Amino acid sequence: MVVQKSVSQTMMALNGDEAVAWAVKQSNVDVVAAYPITPQTIIVERISEFVHNGEVDMEFIRVESEHSALSASWGAALAGARAFTATAANGLALMWEILYITASTRTPVVMAVVNRALSAPINIHNDHSDSMGARDSGWIQIYSEDAQEAYDNTIMAFRIAEEAMLPVMITLDGFTISHTLQNVSVLPDEVVSNFVGVRKVPRIKLPHIYGEKEIPLMLNPKYPISFGPLDLFDYYFEHKVQQNEAMKASVPVIEKVHREFTEISGRSYEPVHMIPYKTEDADVVLLGLSSTMSVVRKVVDELRSEGKKVGAIRLRVFRPFPADIIRKELSKVSTVGILDRSLSFGAEGGPVFMEVRSALYSSSSKPTVYDYIYGLGGRDLPPKLIKKAFNELIEAREEPEKPVIKYLGVRE
Repeated sequence: MVVQKSVSQTMMALNGDEAVAWAVKQSNVDVVAAYPITPQTIIVERISEFVHNGEVDMEFIRVESEHSALSASWGAALAGARAFTATAANGLALMWEILYITASTRTPVVMAVVNRALSAPINIHNDHSDSMGARDSGWIQIYSEDAQEAYDNTIMAFRIAEEAMLPVMITLDGFTISHTLQNVSVLPDEVVSNFVGVRKVPRIKLPHIYGEKEIPLMLNPKYPISFGPLDLFDYYFEHKVQQNEAMKASVPVIEKVHREFTEISGRSYEPVHMIPYKTEDADVVLLGLSSTMSVVRKVVDELRSEGKKVGAIRLRVFRPFPADIIRKELSKVSTVGILDRSLSFGAEGGPVFMEVRSALYSSSSKPTVYDYIYGLGGRDLPPKLIKKAFNELIEAREEPEKPVIKYLGVRE
């Protein structure tokens, strides 16, 4: 993250959950529907306090389940409101039906997912099995490294969602970020309010008995329209392709909103979709997501001091997957290690590995790619294991006949 000159900000000691709650407080949100689940609960607790204290003009809906939380958020957004919810792990799994419905109806809901392992056995600590399981549901996914980025990403998410007409999932690692106190630069309320503005509902043209009629794309008894009606084989295929094109079209929207956020905050996440670290002359690179990458960068510095040409790439935007950017960035390295904090059972590698390897398949200068599964259920990944992975990659010289999948930190 590059910090530039910006408006005056307040430094606050916040954990990641509180940082998200503050971003929601400042973003002119109309409706929050929520159900508590560890380690997300602090987000909606703080928002409910803001509502109770009269600090925000917001409707807070206490529902009986996560399925209902997203259902209520979806319905509110269809009616023209700016809507937010938050969840984790089993709660996200319970939302599954509505995840697809929200995305398929192009409804700009923003949701914070505090990454937590899925059961069974029950585990409340961090891995990425929850949001990675939802990777094909049609939501934009942006992964945060720390509390500051969770705050910034949440603010930007409302603009991205409404301009791209797609729901946005902001993730932060459970406990590692959600419950760790950090310094967070908080923008003035009015600056955030002006940045996100008031939600503007797009208008559509419909055929009418007296010619074309333009109406707002929302639930309104004055202009009755249906969302998500029965759609069989005669049109369903075309609508799914349109939805996929919308995801591709969100790429410049994400970049534009980030540029404009840099202007008010002074914080730049260029090149937005993924952030390289000391890759200019690197022979070997480790690529991964979220909080782990801060430790990886420190190991890179240590190995650089030993004369080893290593680097790191932190992937921020997982959906839409930045295949072209990844191809270009990795074309100049010999070996890449992928850090996957989730398993894809029965597959040849974890979700990030499969995406990166697929992106590199058609590259004329593709590097050797190894997958490292790590940290499941919240297990630590100490620097010595990261260093071990780097040294293995340095020694790797030939592309293996089949994918190489290793487990970092598992007892054998």
